[in-house]
Amino acid sequence: MDPQGNHSNRLNFPAGFLWGTATAAYQVEGATQEDGRGPSIWDTFSAIPGNVVENHTGEQACDHFHRWREDFGLLTRLGIPNYRFSISWPRVQPDGKTLEPRGLDFYDRLVEGLLERDVTPMVTLYHWDLPQALQDDGGWTNRDTVARFVDYAEVVFSRLSDRVPYWMAVNEPFCSAFFGYGNGVHAPGISDHRQALRSMHHLLLAHGLGVERMRELADDGNSFGIALNFAPAVVETDDPAHEEAARKFDAVQNRICLDAVTGRGYPEDYLGDVAHLDALAPAVQDGDMASIAAPLDWLGVNYYAPCRPAPRGAGDEGCGLPGLDDVRMLPAPPPVTSMGWEQAPGQLTELLVWLAKRCPTLPLIVAENGAAFADTVGDGGRIHDTERMRYYTEHLAAVRAAIDAGADVRGYYAWSLLDNFEWGMGYGQRFGVVHVDFDTQERRIKDSGWLLANAIETNSVPQGEIPLP
Repeated sequence: MDPQGNHSNRLNFPAGFLWGTATAAYQVEGATQEDGRGPSIWDTFSAIPGNVVENHTGEQACDHFHRWREDFGLLTRLGIPNYRFSISWPRVQPDGKTLEPRGLDFYDRLVEGLLERDVTPMVTLYHWDLPQALQDDGGWTNRDTVARFVDYAEVVFSRLSDRVPYWMAVNEPFCSAFFGYGNGVHAPGISDHRQALRSMHHLLLAHGLGVERMRELADDGNSFGIALNFAPAVVETDDPAHEEAARKFDAVQNRICLDAVTGRGYPEDYLGDVAHLDALAPAVQDGDMASIAAPLDWLGVNYYAPCRPAPRGAGDEGCGLPGLDDVRMLPAPPPVTSMGWEQAPGQLTELLVWLAKRCPTLPLIVAENGAAFADTVGDGGRIHDTERMRYYTEHLAAVRAAIDAGADVRGYYAWSLLDNFEWGMGYGQRFGVVHVDFDTQERRIKDSGWLLANAIETNSVPQGEIPLP
C-alpha cells in the first residue's frame, strides 16, 4: 500500500467481507480425559495401531484446552476478526445424552474470550467427534442418534446463542459418512457402503432438525448454515467413459448433500447408481427431506482441491465410494501440496460461480480453504512458508474473481489457525498459519499468517509477486 493509502497492484474485497480462521475441537483441544469429557469415536479409532500415521492421537493435540488464551492472543496479534471453532460433543455430553456442566462452561469461556478480543465467533456443533457411547449403539446408522444430536444442539445453543451469531449444525457430512462408514479411513473405521448411505441421510437429517430446533429458540442475531466440502470433477478428454465417471463422482461428492439441503432432494442419477445397495430409500421416512431442507441463511463452502475421476480398469484401485465401484482417481498434476492435493485456484472460482447459479438466493462463505506444506523453522524462529503464501494469494484472488463474476461471497475462513492433528495423517501435515512445536507446544506465526494479517488490514490481496512480511 502506498503512503496515500492506495492499493496499487492489489485486489480489493467488498466492505464488510468476513475474514477469519478456523479450527476443530478434536484437532486442537487435547485434554481428552479432563473435566468429565467422554471418549469420542476419534479417541477409539486413533488408539488402534495402524489407523493413524505413526499412531498419533488427539490426546494432546495443540493443548488448546489449556492454552486457548495464548491462541486467542494470536488472533489479536494478527488482527483476525472472525473465528470458527467446533464444540466437542463428548465434552458437553460424555455419553451423548447427559450434560457435563464443566464442558459447557469451557465453551462459554471461549466465547467470552473471543468477544473480549473483539473476535466474532462462528460455532460448528459437529465436526466429526461423535461420543463413543452413541457409536456403541450404531452411531450415525442409528436414527436415534439424530434425536440425540437435536437435544445436544438445543443445550449448546441455549447457552451460547446470545453471543454467537453464526451457527453450523454439521461440518462435511460427506466425510463423516463416506470416510467413516464407507471406506473406513476415518473414525469409526467401518467399510460398508450401506452403512455409509444410511449415515449420510441421518447426518443430513440431524443438520435439518438441528437447524429447525435452533431457529425455534433464536432471535434476530442468529444465522444458520452448513459446511459442505466440494471437489470439482476435472475431465480433460471428451471420452464418454471419462464423462460418466465424472458424473458419478460429482453426484456423490458435490451434489447429493447440496441438493438435499437446498430442497432438490437426492439426485435421481445418484439414486440410480446406488439402487442396488437398497440402503438409502429405506432410511428415508415421510417428512425427512423437508426437514433436511430447513431454510439456510448462507452456505459454508469448504474447498481444497479438485479431483480427476476416470474409468476403473483391471488392477486399478477404486475410489471406495458407494455407487462408484467402476471409478478411479487419476494422480493430481503438479503443483501439489504435501497432501498430494492439486493446487487449482481457478477451480475455486468456477465452483463458487456454479454454486451461485445453483443456489441464487443463498450467500456463500468460504468456511475452509488452505494447504499443507513441509515447513522449516529458520533462523530466529521464522517460518518462510512461501508456498502457502502463494496458495492463499492465488485462492483469495480466485474468490475475488468469483465475486466479479456475480457470486455473492460474503467471507473467507483460512484453514487453519494452528498446525494440528490432521485426522488419519496425524501431525505430519501442517495446515496452520501458526506453527506448533508438538513437543514443546511453542507457537510461531508463519509468514503466511502475516500475509493473512495484511489482507485483513487492507481488505485486499496482492497481485503478482508475493511481498514477504
